[in-house]
Amino acid sequence: MKYSSKRIDFLIAVALQLIFLLFLFLILYRGDWLIKDKPIKFGATYMTMNNPYFKVLNEGIKEVVESNGDILITRDPAQDQEKQNSQILEMLEEGVEAIFLNPVDWKAVEPALKACYEAEVPVFNIDTLVYDYSYVVSVIISDNYNAGVQCARDMMANLSQGNIVILDEPDIYSISERIKGFKDTIKGNPSFKVVAQKPASGELEVAMEVMDEIISSEIDFNVVMGGNDPTAIGALAALESHHMSSNILIYGVDGSPDGKMMLRDGYLAGTSSQYPGKIGRIAADVAYKHINGEEIEEYIEVPVTFITRDNLSAFDINGWE
Repeated sequence: MKYSSKRIDFLIAVALQLIFLLFLFLILYRGDWLIKDKPIKFGATYMTMNNPYFKVLNEGIKEVVESNGDILITRDPAQDQEKQNSQILEMLEEGVEAIFLNPVDWKAVEPALKACYEAEVPVFNIDTLVYDYSYVVSVIISDNYNAGVQCARDMMANLSQGNIVILDEPDIYSISERIKGFKDTIKGNPSFKVVAQKPASGELEVAMEVMDEIISSEIDFNVVMGGNDPTAIGALAALESHHMSSNILIYGVDGSPDGKMMLRDGYLAGTSSQYPGKIGRIAADVAYKHINGEEIEEYIEVPVTFITRDNLSAFDINGWE
């Protein structure tokens, strides 16, 4: 059967139209099948990069972002909230499409959150909560309250009486929740009392100085509860310098390699382990879902695991997870 040239031209035109309609369908409904015109730019800022925890958390986010061919811009405000607010504004100017935020001060970060809200750039709040989380689209956080509960329960199982020094940081929500969990657990038990509670910024060097001041005040204590592992290790360093560590139970939160090494060597009594890499990966996955118009969870709490010398062999002492 022979076709005329007009008939062939007609069939070609129909085929081209079908190809065009299929291409249009892919763009509108299955754009993820196509190569993106340009990579998505994400921003991330943490209270400090001096704590290895945040480096691991950032790597978790970066792993997901770069596997999608996109870009992650990371900033370190070094515990300065004004600097962090400025960094967020700079990232907005650089055209980021989403921001991962771990605030220095959970209240003072609000001007930057408002700027993101006005710019319609979604914020994913990680590790420690902001005060007004109506400005963020999702919170991805450890079960910080339970971390404190775990430390208190272990202490009460190992001591009949405790005079406790707490090294906290009121401006850091995650640490405040850990201390709240700890104090709520010992509440009503007269055998355990807090004899000193001081802020230590969540940093090793600050904790050393604060612990040294407490020791010099000659307060009688046999327990130290640190808001995180760097705080606990800083307290340990101060106690060691005074030759006092052998009779003191010291607790931290993180499950960091350093914390686990101190556990192995008998210096720490326990640490409640977080999973920063996992938190980072979850946060990045949630961000992509939001960008793609999918429904997301507004609050995700990642469980913690209590580690002592008894179960330390089940964990990678050189890693976080």
